[in-house]
Amino acid sequence: MAAATKWRTLVFFVLLFCVNKVRPSAEIMKKLTTGFAMALDKCKTELGIQDNITQDFFNFWREDYELLNRDTGCMIMCMALKFDLIDEDSKLDHKNAHEFAKTHGADDDLAKQLVTMIHECEKQNTEADDCIRTLNIAKCFRTKIHGLKWAPSMETVLEEVMTEVKPS
Repeated sequence: MAAATKWRTLVFFVLLFCVNKVRPSAEIMKKLTTGFAMALDKCKTELGIQDNITQDFFNFWREDYELLNRDTGCMIMCMALKFDLIDEDSKLDHKNAHEFAKTHGADDDLAKQLVTMIHECEKQNTEADDCIRTLNIAKCFRTKIHGLKWAPSMETVLEEVMTEVKPS
């Protein structure tokens, strides 16, 4: 009986540890997504992008949603440029990306992990077309985040974005 109680206690603490690891990371991803989305309307106007591309952003974290449109990559690149996350060679600026993650609630280790994931995706995608390459990097990153069970609920993200956009 005592051995069973010890095992239950151990399992409880392991599960508690796992749940605590996942929930804060999903929360951080929600904050990052919300922060990043603040540039959506500005880029949409600058690039003359149609409303159908906005749909890609509303569905971005849905695992079953296919991101196929080159303009979505152009939008992501524009948004990343607004936050100085891309350097003059259209490559991830590691320092700025790290700071962006920390500004949105990530600790140093999580920020490093996120930058590393994006960098790995960047190394796998070497297309000459910047928009296509950016779209493929975003899809790779989304897959990695889903693999870690860190993807935020888009309903929650949209709620946050709408709250931020509302006039005071």
